[in-house]
Amino acid sequence: MDFFERCATLLTMNANTPRRRFALVGTGGRAQMYLNAASRHFRHVAELVGICDRNPGRLEWNRHAYSEHCPGLKAFPESDFERMITETRPDEVIVTVQDSYHDLYIVRAMELGCDVITEKPMTTDAEKCQRIVDAQARTGRRCRVTFNYRYSPPRTQVKDLLMSGIIGDILAVDFQWLLDTHHGADYFRRWHRRKENSGGLLVHKATHHFDLVNWWLSSVPEMVYATGKRQFATPETAERFGLHERGERCFDCPERERCAFRLDLASKPQLKELYLDQESHDGYFRDRCIFSDEIDIEDTMNVMVHYRNNVKLNYSLHVFSAWEGYQIAFHGTRGRLEHKCQETVYVSGDGSVQGALQKEGTHTRIYPMREPAYEVELWKAQGAHGGGDGPLLADIFEGTSDDSYQRAADHRGGAYSILCGIAANQSIASGKSVRISDIVGGLSEPDYPPMPDPTAPLPMPRMPAK
Repeated sequence: MDFFERCATLLTMNANTPRRRFALVGTGGRAQMYLNAASRHFRHVAELVGICDRNPGRLEWNRHAYSEHCPGLKAFPESDFERMITETRPDEVIVTVQDSYHDLYIVRAMELGCDVITEKPMTTDAEKCQRIVDAQARTGRRCRVTFNYRYSPPRTQVKDLLMSGIIGDILAVDFQWLLDTHHGADYFRRWHRRKENSGGLLVHKATHHFDLVNWWLSSVPEMVYATGKRQFATPETAERFGLHERGERCFDCPERERCAFRLDLASKPQLKELYLDQESHDGYFRDRCIFSDEIDIEDTMNVMVHYRNNVKLNYSLHVFSAWEGYQIAFHGTRGRLEHKCQETVYVSGDGSVQGALQKEGTHTRIYPMREPAYEVELWKAQGAHGGGDGPLLADIFEGTSDDSYQRAADHRGGAYSILCGIAANQSIASGKSVRISDIVGGLSEPDYPPMPDPTAPLPMPRMPAK
């Protein structure tokens, strides 16, 4: 029985159990995962009472889509966010608006007495991060950041292996993340293309990656140095492809029949209904040209991070790759752990499964010191984001009584993940290293699982053959 079948069973068994009340602000593509979960799969424990958005057409579309399972669901314009809280009395507010507005709703929801569940990244710059940290300390409310990659079984397995001490003390990490030319291009079509909206990919996308390393190491970053540049998504690249008559967007671009990067919104029902059909309300185009000179985010980035436990991370993110996924290697005092994951191709909101694992391109190998290497049988994963979305949603709505991996992330985990990227952005701009403690204060270390004792005696490696 998978977790959705289990939820259906629990729905019948617990029909009279008091449910927690949820409201959501920001009803775009990313919100659909939470709306579906709260209104359908977890109705035995959750009651969706309010939704809020700045686009009245999209707001009404969502109200209609989910009212069948939530007959009392109320819809509010963005300007009435506080009225939504007052009238619907939610226990928790889910924040899935544009990244640069996260702090406004996170802080106000906590001030109004609600706990918060927010999409990653928690926010986009140091000042907004400080606002959230201070508001949490002031109100005592909980702010949870939804890092679904922690819940992906193969990634949890990596954590399990590192906690076991199989490669000893971790000394260094090499991490390369690749976005293919379908998924990667999509960040350059949407509001993400402007750093003021998203913090750039070192914040919006890499928050996942830095959080994984922080959690895998059970430590936090202290010093960051970075370089970055936009090298592929440029007008010059478009000219070299022969795309000389480009328009502002794909929908009516003169080059639309020739451009391999075109996004056809009209052919994808959910994207059409959520975005193309709603343009008259706010003028937002979901399919802007990826080669526009208005874009100011990087597509090629390299970051070096020094951790509190003295581990050194070398990280790179390349956005226009031939395949989607990542490769990471942990170098320890007893050997090396190597993990590669290849993911399926998708465009956010196109109705396909996002980031499902490709089994033939995913493996974990252990290279013991002076011993033969061997491959570890992977923990099974199904569904979006490496099988992480299902367990994450179950944890959010049902709770996990005992999770030895401590996968749930609060504002501290959310902060340290984005602070890597925020510091990297500052480093790119200044050409200098940036110390995390210099840009945000009052932040304690998250609750991470214990790692092997770094002072314990080490077994001597095998002697070389004579």
